[in-house]
Amino acid sequence: MRAQIEVIPCKICGDKSSGIHYGVITCEGCKGFFRRSQQNNAMYSCSRQRNCHIDRTNRNRCQHCRLQKCLALGMSRDAVKFGRMSKKQRDSLYAEVQKHQQSQECAARGVREESSDIAEHNRSFRRGSSTALSDLDDITTLPEGLLFDLPLTPEDAGGDYCNLEMLGGSGGSSSSSQSSPEQTNLDFADANQSIKHEYQLLHDSGLFSHAILNPLPDSCSLHEIERITQSVVKSHIETSQYSTEELKRMAWTLYSPEETHTFQTTTAELMWQQCAVQITNAIQYVVEFAKRISGFMDLCQNDQIILLKAGCMDVLLIRMSRAYNSINNTMLFDGKFASPHFFKALGCDDLVSAVYDLAKSLSRLQMTDEDMALFSAAVLLSPDRLWLTDVQKVHKLQEKVYVALQRCLQKEGAPEEKLTKMVSKLSVMKTICNLHIDKLEFFRLVHPEMAYTFPPLYREVFGSEITFPDSTEG
Repeated sequence: MRAQIEVIPCKICGDKSSGIHYGVITCEGCKGFFRRSQQNNAMYSCSRQRNCHIDRTNRNRCQHCRLQKCLALGMSRDAVKFGRMSKKQRDSLYAEVQKHQQSQECAARGVREESSDIAEHNRSFRRGSSTALSDLDDITTLPEGLLFDLPLTPEDAGGDYCNLEMLGGSGGSSSSSQSSPEQTNLDFADANQSIKHEYQLLHDSGLFSHAILNPLPDSCSLHEIERITQSVVKSHIETSQYSTEELKRMAWTLYSPEETHTFQTTTAELMWQQCAVQITNAIQYVVEFAKRISGFMDLCQNDQIILLKAGCMDVLLIRMSRAYNSINNTMLFDGKFASPHFFKALGCDDLVSAVYDLAKSLSRLQMTDEDMALFSAAVLLSPDRLWLTDVQKVHKLQEKVYVALQRCLQKEGAPEEKLTKMVSKLSVMKTICNLHIDKLEFFRLVHPEMAYTFPPLYREVFGSEITFPDSTEG
């Protein structure tokens, strides 16, 4: 569907479009320009008469008129909240795509009369571009394919399945065996007020703004909650490389002062490259974690990709707390534990400090594997992500996972404020995710060639907010 949309030029400057951005079909350059103007609350001025012509060649000459054109044509961070377009918008877009396709096909037929070779090419083109536009609700600007090129299970991947040794790696056991959570006759009615309070906190956090103040969905039995708990916990354990015991044994496998100095004095390009590789390895495990969550694969592929792209960094930030040593403030990176100073060459001291501070605060919560698994799943299954096709289906999945988390904490006898503290970390995680994107975009601007060599999966997951050298930048 993305290829269908790209036949329509950018509405702002006429360049090749890359999809629907902030409610309007635009190129990557105009998408980035609008996003930066909104992030910075920019106030531009026009040195002419505020009627500058904006096209591909002169779009950078007047920021004021370019922004006004973006706004006039409907670009807005709130333009599309949940991906579903109105019928009027969908019909209009459908007609516009058809019009462009028909004009291209007419041009192709004219060329065909001049050359038999070109005619054969045009016939192939028409066949390839005749895909039905029957579901424009699935239109998205996400790159295609990479997330779902990953193997379904580690067994299918054989020896090529990546090990998880990341910046802020993951804990848990590599064994597929697990003990089933205990069966209890917990009466959810007794915990009604407590759960409602926690739901309200989730509502206020932003990522969980669709949580319904209802302790147990009417359509969800205790048996189903138990089944979901087992599914999510089993998924978490099977997609983690190290058990708690293994991490404890590795905790004092530190980088030597000489090794640390070598990394500190390397170039920013090489350090960024190495971190990108480690994070990419971790992302593959998060993808596998999501696939094994009961109900996730029942979502349409569009929604699966959106949830993974938007939430994988949050899950990584949660998981890394198990690979953090609070005694010496170190974290697992490529097989050994490293201090924050280890990453000096990145030139991102504020980002690194924020990551370590979050790991420290999460480790203090002493989350069990069950807590971490269910919390990660609840964060991943956020119905607030832009461009989701079936918001209600995602919401119902998250609701069930959250109830499972609440029940798990109650069975553990955990203090009521434990979940409150877990939820309070969401805003910090969001800040870190945004800071990572900002640092990555700056690096891309300074070192475009190196950024293009980052692993494709890394570029795909974080490419919805930045552009790389293979895209046109304004």
